[in-house]
Amino acid sequence: MRDRAPQPSDLIQSVSRACRILEEVGASRTPLTVKAIARRCQLHLSTAYHLVRTLTYEGYLLRAPDGGYVLGSAVARRFHELLASFDQPPQVHEVLRHMSAMTRRTAYLGRFVSGRIVITDIVEGPLSPHLEDLEVGLEVAAHATVVGKVLLAELPQGRRAEYLADQGMRRFTSRTLIDVAALDVELRSFGKGPVLEHGQFREGVSCVGAVVRRDSPESSWAIVASTREDEVPPEVVWHTIRAAEDLAPVVL
Repeated sequence: MRDRAPQPSDLIQSVSRACRILEEVGASRTPLTVKAIARRCQLHLSTAYHLVRTLTYEGYLLRAPDGGYVLGSAVARRFHELLASFDQPPQVHEVLRHMSAMTRRTAYLGRFVSGRIVITDIVEGPLSPHLEDLEVGLEVAAHATVVGKVLLAELPQGRRAEYLADQGMRRFTSRTLIDVAALDVELRSFGKGPVLEHGQFREGVSCVGAVVRRDSPESSWAIVASTREDEVPPEVVWHTIRAAEDLAPVVL
């Protein structure tokens, strides 16, 4: 997740507030009343009413029978449009599904989308923890995740430094590398083999990833498996490498 950039001078406050409302409603497990929305978003109640009515009219919010609000169908339509924009062959999901079935771990696919490293597909597995920051359509913390490390390793050093300067290097755990030079050393150590990570993004979570190379560094893909163990079992590493090999002819 990228650190928040400096606020632009021409920021449209009403749009920013509407986005904040959608984030809060989406994160809530129960419908939120307008008063609750105003409190969570630190808005005047009258402002919250105006924004909620507008978002409801446009289909981004839906009023539940109890008077609270949940996300509306327009959000789902935008999500499906996002998935379509990834232009992903159907065989890709099948490779992830097979990998997850064989390892019983969650399988992720990451790619550059509009210059940012994003999760573009996922198949959940029962022996992996749920990582709420790694969902389809979300930008990843490239310096702390295997998805990001696999793809950062493909970039020229100058482009990698530029990406990290823009993204920031937030500390997630005591193991997270937050120094560019230290991260460069780690990335060089991977060579051409699989990328392994232990507890840099979440305590008690380990991941393995492999690259699927394409025409240019920013068109490469990363396929990753996560596990609760302190070490990634050898069979999970093997299946991840095999899945990358299976994807190579699909993405050419």
